[in-house]
Amino acid sequence: MNIRSLTRGDGVVIGAAVLLFIASFLDIFSIDGASSGASIPSAWSSGPLLLGVVLAGLIGAALVVVSHGLPQVPKIVGLDLGQFGVAFTVFAAWSALGNVFDPMGGVDNVGSASDAGVSAGTGLILAFIATLIMAAGAIATPLVPALQAALVPAPKPAAPQPYGAQPSGGYGYPGAQQPGQAFGGQPQQAQAFGGQPSQPQQAPTPQPQPPAGDFSPFWFAVPVPRPLFAEDGSQTPIAELAPGTWYLAVEQRGANLVAQTQDGRRGVLQDTSGIQRG
Repeated sequence: MNIRSLTRGDGVVIGAAVLLFIASFLDIFSIDGASSGASIPSAWSSGPLLLGVVLAGLIGAALVVVSHGLPQVPKIVGLDLGQFGVAFTVFAAWSALGNVFDPMGGVDNVGSASDAGVSAGTGLILAFIATLIMAAGAIATPLVPALQAALVPAPKPAAPQPYGAQPSGGYGYPGAQQPGQAFGGQPQQAQAFGGQPSQPQQAPTPQPQPPAGDFSPFWFAVPVPRPLFAEDGSQTPIAELAPGTWYLAVEQRGANLVAQTQDGRRGVLQDTSGIQRG
């Protein structure tokens, strides 16, 4: 699971799930005039509230977050996990609203709940607020650009290097200084006995350059997280390219690039705007 692929909307869903879990241990209703030592149950003592609100909300939040963290989201009966998660969060919010209006679950031994002084407790009110925020975050994330920003800020790519310099670090990039080279990549002359420089070695024969117009593999980095799609043309992401990491472009297809990830997977990068070439 790629944590960098999570969005601010996922952060809202995660925070609401934590609030719902805390609310499940608090009182689900309050009784006017009850002594402070009276035992009032929590959501874990009510089957309908536990299944319809607490567990439904937590399961929905988990499905939404996991669906955004996987490179390829599995589908069930034509729907992906994220859509199932949104449905669970909406159902949990709807169930919580019903329990707020009827905190005792229809049990009426002493007349109506209002006559008996029974009202929704702290736990039930917090559970409704949490599920409402959770459902709103899950629904609004694909629609609101502000919620689509990365939850974990990606490291900024290194500053562009001067012409001819090699960027250092990153996945497999051959930018490390080679033995026998001075700073800047210039070969050092061997010193003879007595401090006199020896004759420089004969320069290697230049390698023939590929004909103009041929594609040569190169290293690149992306400014923001971008999906990598399958080579068969499907719009299903197989991986996500993260900023601060060097990737190898092995082929060019029109305006798109075929890139190779750290684990050897190949895919098509459709958005090549703003990439930094090595």
